[in-house]
Amino acid sequence: MTLNEARIVLGGSACDLLRFDDSIDRIAGHLAARDVPPLAVTSINLDHVHHFGAGSEWTGTLAAEGPLPGAGQGDLAWLNLIDGAPLAAQARRLTGRDWPRLAGSDLIGPILQMCESRGTRIGFLGGAASTHGRVLSELAVSHPGLRISGCWAPTRDELRDPVRSDAIAREIRDADTELLIVGLGKPRQELWIAEHGVATGSRVLLAFGAVVDFLAGRVSRAPQWMSRHGLEWAWRLGLEPRRLFTRYLVQGPPAYLAVRRTRSTTDDPAAIPSPVIVGAHASGQPPESRFAGPDEHADVAVIVVADAAVSLTPLLEALRSECQDLRLRCIVAAADHDRIPPLDLLLERDVILVPGAPNRGHAGSINAARAHIGNADAVLVLDGTGVVERGALRAMVDRMNRVGAGAVMPRLLSADGSTRRHLRKEPTVGRALLSTDTDAIDINPESYEHAHQVRWGYDTCLLVRRDVADRVGDRDERFSTPAEEPDYFRRVRESGAAIWYEPAARIRYEPRPEECTPALTALLTASRVRFTRRYHSLGYALAFQAALAVTAARHLTDPAQRRIIRTLLAGSAWSSSPPETRVPAEDSPSRPAPGARSSTPAGTIIIPAHNEHATIGRTLSLIAPMAFLNQAEIIVVCNGCSDNTASIARGFPGVKVYEIETASKTAALNVGDAAAGCWPRLYLDADVGIEPVTVRAIFDSLSPGRVLAARPASAYDTTGASALVKSYYRARGRIPTNRAALWGAGAYAVSAAGHDRFARFPSVTADDSYVDSLFDPAEKVVVPTSAPVRVYTPRTVSGLIAVLARQYRGVAELGAVSTTLCSVRALIGSVRGPASATDALCYGALTAVGRLKTHRAFSRGTVGWERDMSSRVAPDDLAA
Repeated sequence: MTLNEARIVLGGSACDLLRFDDSIDRIAGHLAARDVPPLAVTSINLDHVHHFGAGSEWTGTLAAEGPLPGAGQGDLAWLNLIDGAPLAAQARRLTGRDWPRLAGSDLIGPILQMCESRGTRIGFLGGAASTHGRVLSELAVSHPGLRISGCWAPTRDELRDPVRSDAIAREIRDADTELLIVGLGKPRQELWIAEHGVATGSRVLLAFGAVVDFLAGRVSRAPQWMSRHGLEWAWRLGLEPRRLFTRYLVQGPPAYLAVRRTRSTTDDPAAIPSPVIVGAHASGQPPESRFAGPDEHADVAVIVVADAAVSLTPLLEALRSECQDLRLRCIVAAADHDRIPPLDLLLERDVILVPGAPNRGHAGSINAARAHIGNADAVLVLDGTGVVERGALRAMVDRMNRVGAGAVMPRLLSADGSTRRHLRKEPTVGRALLSTDTDAIDINPESYEHAHQVRWGYDTCLLVRRDVADRVGDRDERFSTPAEEPDYFRRVRESGAAIWYEPAARIRYEPRPEECTPALTALLTASRVRFTRRYHSLGYALAFQAALAVTAARHLTDPAQRRIIRTLLAGSAWSSSPPETRVPAEDSPSRPAPGARSSTPAGTIIIPAHNEHATIGRTLSLIAPMAFLNQAEIIVVCNGCSDNTASIARGFPGVKVYEIETASKTAALNVGDAAAGCWPRLYLDADVGIEPVTVRAIFDSLSPGRVLAARPASAYDTTGASALVKSYYRARGRIPTNRAALWGAGAYAVSAAGHDRFARFPSVTADDSYVDSLFDPAEKVVVPTSAPVRVYTPRTVSGLIAVLARQYRGVAELGAVSTTLCSVRALIGSVRGPASATDALCYGALTAVGRLKTHRAFSRGTVGWERDMSSRVAPDDLAA
């Protein structure tokens, strides 16, 4: 029989049925032949089934490293010899023929005799250096003509280091080793051979773990009668109980049952499925740096889940480098439905932008992006905080094609280059009794150094074959992030597809720090209960829920654990209804999604600017994407500028820039009004930062039938300010009368009906106070928002005094009734203790100085435009 004709599967491990002499002949043939792949020989026993059998951590790994159809000399072939007595007995039951146990300790003698007679150079890898010395002494007596190429005794850390392992393989090759005896123990020896065996240049590699110790005389063989009755394991257990107890008495029984459950001889795990080969269209095409368009074929459609707070520039640059190997389509899905993507991303013409959906979270963003996959062989979901190292996607695709994997995960690296432990295990009752965080992490270092099948892990980066992605469907949005990950991975596995981990694919990923609140902890626990109920019996799910409650009860001093108990007892953990989707109110005007282009602007933003080169870029960087997407008309009017404010503003696509010679804010506002074509209109100071979500809230509040004027909620940014300035603004923020007016935020807006109250802006200093005086309290509103306007305060006392003097002069110009008495009462009413009293005194003193400066300016006729420059420079520059 040929090798494939004499192969059966026992417990998920392929076994080649050979006689003793046949196995020696097969090894001799590979040593002599030069036109066949190198041969790796391993012993199949219960320990092997535990590590490499069906459902084990390394299942399919060795089969995956076998020769593919049409493989050349560079591939590795495996010869799997039955070693354990239970496997030999089960092979007899299935085939009706007796098959011998071919233990490495039995084969090594004839193999060494053959090598001695042929002059074959042999080497030893594994074991201690002292053991090697004893082996060489023994062999010098028993086989004096044997040619030894060398002995290598690497540490475990060296074996886990791919660079050092490559160096060892080169040393073995340089020593002209033809037959290499590898004694590293299972599963390490097989994994090392699978990855580095070809690089050693050896024609035959023997994965005979204990042979080195037998040759050195450190371990004695079992008596013949024990070996004949399959009791050699008991002999070895008696010799080394501490080392072998777990192997024989804990791991052995389940492996034995797996072998006995084998009912067929035809289920060969080495048979690799033949799915669509990802990347087949890329061969022969010239490399490109652009992404594929919506109607073009792509080898991989990349879905990037983006966060507005994180720049995607490094990631997109890395993906464009990957286009040298594969045809990629790039789809960016916004994780925050209220935010517009950064302008630099909007300018990426070959990137498909998908706006976020309200209340749908991480899973919803991915689901929304799936509609834009188009014609692609595979789908890659990638977190926007990750950066792809060169060649990572090619390595993942190669692994997928080689083993027929349905999904592939890469190695995740921290910022310092260390490997992140991200492979996980599903929740179980046992783990729930130990911790309410039941998603156990795989801490075995070997798991992160070798390619193998996995159950699930963080889907920071996950490549899924297209047919598998279509079969599995959308992510389940009823699970909170990251609890939806095990559900998706479970559905991939249940679809019949294998999930592989590929360490050669490297993704640098540093997750954003997130506060784990008691509410979030309880939500994750509820999702784990829901997961358990979906995939297990009701009895198991109840036991899991009870185990979580018991574990949480042991830590009642922790607020998060108390919240978990309330969640479990309330039954909310069993809720399976999808989250509600927020929809606009009927009286809310419809508008496009934040990242979508609009047919009509929702309003106009007018920004007067006088020598604002230090601030105009900061302000426009937040809102310029609205102009680019035609969601808002943005007009910058440079009045009397002698710097490059205008050129900076023109650098933002979609922003309209006008220049006038007169250095007048109100003149600039009137020019902006004349140029504007939309309502409502937001008048924004050039040094104030406002988010698009806040702009949209302002425009919505001024829709017909509502108020006539509005301003956004504001927050003072006192970064770099002196202690007195910070004290002043703390007190100002406590005065309630200051929080209801249109002035004070550097931004206010009016509807068309509101603007009818004044035809033009008069030549006044305090334009915001003037507009505020035109409306009754019921006609204006301060709009609450999740992103308050950021008012950059003066950083020095002198700068603050200048601003106060200008404000009071502006109020005086309007002839408004004095509100000093009301302000004093409000200031006193804001005092709640010594700290607030100190702030109130500071506020009163600085206010008095500002009023005094204004009075002196009027009396001396030296009125001008007092200007604070301290907020227009960096804090370091100010200190200098």
